[in-house]
Parts: sequence; C-alpha cells; structure tokens
Amino acid sequence: MYIETEPTPNPSTVKFLPHRTVMESGTRDFASPEDAEASPLAQALFDTGMVTGVFFGADFVSVSAPPGTDWSALKPQITGVLLDHFVSGAPLFAPGTAAGISVPAEDDEMIEDDPADAEIVAQIHELLETRIRPAVAGDGGDIQYRGFREGVVYLTMQGACAGCPSSEATLKHGIEGLLKHYVPEVVEVRAA
Repeated sequence: MYIETEPTPNPSTVKFLPHRTVMESGTRDFASPEDAEASPLAQALFDTGMVTGVFFGADFVSVSAPPGTDWSALKPQITGVLLDHFVSGAPLFAPGTAAGISVPAEDDEMIEDDPADAEIVAQIHELLETRIRPAVAGDGGDIQYRGFREGVVYLTMQGACAGCPSSEATLKHGIEGLLKHYVPEVVEVRAA
C-alpha cells in the first residue's frame, strides 16, 4: 500500500491520500484528542504528540500540526500510523458508538432558514454540493452549510480549510462570488 501526501493551502495541514475510501459518506473533523476518542485512527494520530487536528474526507485524511512544524520529520510518523491502520483493516470508528455521526457543537448551531426561502436554499445547497465542496475537498477540507438569512449565507470551514490563512479570502472572493453569480438573492457569505 502506498500513501501519497499533498500540501494544502494551509501550511499547518497536509493531506494524506491512502488510495482507498476513508469515509463512505460525509466527513468527520477531530479538533482535539478528546474528540478523537471515537476513532482509533484519529486517536493514534493525536498520540504522535504533534497533531492538533484530524479530518476524514471521502478518500483522504488531513492532518494539522502547530505552525512551524517540521513536516519532513512528522510525515513518516503519520504515514506509518495510516499504513498500520489501513493494512490491518481496523475500523475507522470504535464499535458501538455513534462516532460517525457529526453533530454541530452548540456554539455552531444551524441558523433557521425562513421557509419562504426554500427555493433559494435549495439552489445554495446544489452549488455547495456540485461546485464548492469538491473544490474544498481537493484542498483537504470541507465546508458545511449553517443557514441563510436576509441574503447572508453562513458556512463553516473544516479540515485543512479551518484556520487556513486564506480561508477568509476563499469565503469572500471565491465562494461568495460564485453564489452571488448564480443566486442573485445572496448578498454576502459569512463564516459561522
């Protein structure tokens, strides 16, 4: 088995590609060792002592470390953990848990959409799924819809995109521009 690595726009995050499915559906973000208790793989990555975040995508694992980390020393450790996990066929999540279900934190709740905006929200979701999420996944992250109110779309960046120095530019210039072009009712995009 061979695991490729790719840099991401976030210098603190590297994308690892095991050339197999990581998540059958959805994504999962682990921001702390406590979050990682649900996943033996995420926990093993945090156990290296240098990992500050782990993100599972469909076919990749993004790993974050503190700014200034020597990735030439950390990449082999991470690759070893990933190889051990995938070669052994170990489960991604601990058995008997609802660990694969991603639930927003209380401070990151959804903004209730106005039922009158249902058609606009459907257009936003379609663009997020078909154009934006694939591009963001290519950079080792994901984006989650949090709501639409009074012309403002609220989104949350995850994985390599969370905390990336260019994430604000991605939201304001990339995503906002695309949504405003196709959905004229969108006037702004904000991080939730």
